[in-house]
Amino acid sequence: MVMPRTISGMDQPVSSQPSPPEVLASWWLRLLGWLTDPWVRIHREPVDPRAACLPDVPVCYVIERYGLSDALILEKACKEAAMPEPLGPLGIAGLAHAQRAMFALSRRDGAWFRRPRSKTHSQTLAQLLDSVRAHPEVDVQVIPVSIFVGRAPDRDSGWFRVLFAENWGVVGRFRRLLALLLNGRGTIVHFAPPVSLRGVLTLERDAPNTLRKVSRVLRAHFRRQRAVVIGPDLSHRRTLIESLVNAPPVQAAIDTNASKEGISRSVAVDKARNFAWEIAADQSHLVVRSASFLLTGLWEKIYHGVRMHHFDKLRAIAPGHEVIYVPCHRSTIDDALLPYLLYRHGFAVPHIAAGINLNLPLIGPLLRRGGAFFLRRSFSDPFYSTVFREYMSQLFARGVSMMYFIEGSRSRTGRTLAPRGGLLSMTLRSFLRESHRPVVFQPVYIGYEKIIEGDSYVGELSGEPKQKESWWGLIKSLGALRENYGSVAVNFGEPVFLEPLLDRVDPNWRAATDDPDAKPKWLRGAVDALSERILVNINRAADVNPINLLALALLSTPKHAMAEADLIAQIELYRTLLTALPYSDRVTVTELDAPAIIAYGEQMKAITRVTHPLGDVLTAEGKSAVLLSYFRNNVLHLFATAAWIGCCFLNNRRMARASILRLGRVVYPFVQAELFLPWTEDDRFLCRARPARG
Repeated sequence: MVMPRTISGMDQPVSSQPSPPEVLASWWLRLLGWLTDPWVRIHREPVDPRAACLPDVPVCYVIERYGLSDALILEKACKEAAMPEPLGPLGIAGLAHAQRAMFALSRRDGAWFRRPRSKTHSQTLAQLLDSVRAHPEVDVQVIPVSIFVGRAPDRDSGWFRVLFAENWGVVGRFRRLLALLLNGRGTIVHFAPPVSLRGVLTLERDAPNTLRKVSRVLRAHFRRQRAVVIGPDLSHRRTLIESLVNAPPVQAAIDTNASKEGISRSVAVDKARNFAWEIAADQSHLVVRSASFLLTGLWEKIYHGVRMHHFDKLRAIAPGHEVIYVPCHRSTIDDALLPYLLYRHGFAVPHIAAGINLNLPLIGPLLRRGGAFFLRRSFSDPFYSTVFREYMSQLFARGVSMMYFIEGSRSRTGRTLAPRGGLLSMTLRSFLRESHRPVVFQPVYIGYEKIIEGDSYVGELSGEPKQKESWWGLIKSLGALRENYGSVAVNFGEPVFLEPLLDRVDPNWRAATDDPDAKPKWLRGAVDALSERILVNINRAADVNPINLLALALLSTPKHAMAEADLIAQIELYRTLLTALPYSDRVTVTELDAPAIIAYGEQMKAITRVTHPLGDVLTAEGKSAVLLSYFRNNVLHLFATAAWIGCCFLNNRRMARASILRLGRVVYPFVQAELFLPWTEDDRFLCRARPARG
C-alpha cells in the first residue's frame, strides 16, 4: 500500500516503508540543519510552548508555507524548547511509518525555479483527520507555527540586511537563502496553542467540509499572526488614494463642494485628491526597519534603560483585534518610542496620527514612510473632514492598527489633559462602516525621569509663546541629546473593548451599521464614555519612579527642602501607601529604597544636598523645583484620596466616620473630574455599610 508522506513534512507520495533514499534524505536534512545552525538565532514565543500541550498526545506541527529553511528552523526551535522533533516520525495508527510530524498548508511545484503555490488543503492534514476518525483511541494535537526570518531589529545588523527582511511576498529559494544568511539571527518562531483533532471531530457535523473548515481556520490564523508581526498587506499609496477619492462619501462631498464654491467638478476632485495626498501615510518596511537601527543607538545614548510592563497581556489579546494605541502625551519622544518598542517586541508598527506642523521638508516624507499620517489642527472644513474620515475608514477596512493621542497636545504640567474626542468619534464611525474585526483601545502610560523639553516647558509655563516646529528648532534640540535622561517606563494599561462599551451606552447600537453615513444620537455619549475610560486606565497604569517620589516630598514643604532623615521617612511612607493599598494592579513602583532614591536624585541633578552640622538637607531650587512639579503631577492622582482624608485631620484630632464620608461625597466629584480617578459612585463609599466609629 502506498501512503503519502513528506520530505521535510511537505506533501509528496512515497511508499510506507523507508527506503535508502529516505534514509539519505533524513541524513542530509540533519546535515543542513547543522550547517545552518550558526546562522540562526531563534526568539521563541512563548518561551515555553510545552506548557499548553496535552501530555501523551502525539504532536504534529503545521507551517504556513513550504520551505526547507522553515523546516530546519522549526527543528532547531523544537529542540531548544524540548518539544517533539518535527522531522521525526509521527507514529500514529493509519499513517505511513515514515510520516514526519509536520506539514505545510502550501507547497512548491517540482521545478526548482518555481514559487510555492496555494492548495485548497494539505493532503497530510486530510490523512490525519481520516486516521483520527477511523481510530477512536487516537488523537493528534496540531500546533500552528509561524516563522519570520529577519523581523526582529538587531543592533549588529547591517543596512543591506533590511532589504531581505520578512514581508508578505512569497519569495524564491535564493532570496530565502540570502534572508537566512543575513537575518537569521533575528528569527521569530511563534507557537500557537495546540488544536486537538479529536476535539474538532467531536463537533463534526459534515465530514466532507471538516477538512476545508480546518484549513480555512489555519490560513486565517497565519494571516492574522503575520499581520500582528509585520503589519497588514498594504496596497500602494496611489491605489489607496484613488480608492479613497472614489468612495461614495467623498464623491458626494465633491459634488457638494463644487456646487457650494461654484467650481467645476474636476477641480473639486483635484482638491479631494490633494487632501488625500496630504493626509495619507506611505509606510515602508525598509524605512521602519532602518529607523529601528538608528533609534536603538539613540535610546542607548540618552536613557539608562527602557522598561516595559504588562506587555504580555497585550500580546494575548492582539491577534484577531483591531488595536488602537492611545498613550498619554508627555514628550515628542512618545511618537517614536512606543512604535519602536512594539516593533522591537514583534508587533507591527501602527499608523500614527501626527500634526501637520511636523510635515517639514525631508522630515515629513520620512515620518510618512515610517507610518505617520498627518492631520490639521482644525476640522472646520467639512470637505477636508469627509476625506480624513474616509481615510480612517480605509485603514479600518485594511486591518491597520493606529496610534493617536486623545489629549491632543503634550501636557506641559505633567497631568493628564482633558480628552479631545475628534479622532475617537471618527474611529467609532469608521468602525460602524468598515471594521471586520473587533476593536480594542490599548491605553499606555509613558513615564520619564527627565524630559527633553524641560526648558521649553518652563518657558511656556512662565508665559513665553510656544515655539513652532522648524528645521532650526530641530537642529537646536540636537544639543539636548548629549545629556542622559534616566530611565523610561512604558506601562500597558487595561484595554478597553469597544463593543461591550457600546452595549452599555446603547444596546441597539448595531442598527447604525445599516447606514454608512449615520451619526447616531448615542455617538457623543459613547465618545465621552470611551475617552474617560481610556484616561482612567492610563492613570491606573502609572509608574512611580524615584524622581516622582522626591518631587512629591520636597514640593510639599514651604521652602522645597527637607532634612535627610525626614525625607527618608516621607518617601518610605509613600512607598508603604502604594504597596499596602495599591491604586491598581498595573501600577508599578521603583524597587529602590529611600536612601538609594535620594542618591539617584542627586545623580540626576534633580535635587541638591546642603551640608549642615545637624544633618544634611536636601533641596530643590529655581528651575529644578519647577521641573519637579511636572513629575509630581505625573503621579498626583495616586495619592489624591489619601490626601483629602489627611486634610480632614489637619485641624481635628478626631472625626466621626460619617463626617468624613459626608465631606468625601462633596469633594470627590471635583477631584475625580480633575485627575480621572477610577472609582464610581458604587465604589467610593463601600465603607458606608460599616458601623461608624469616632
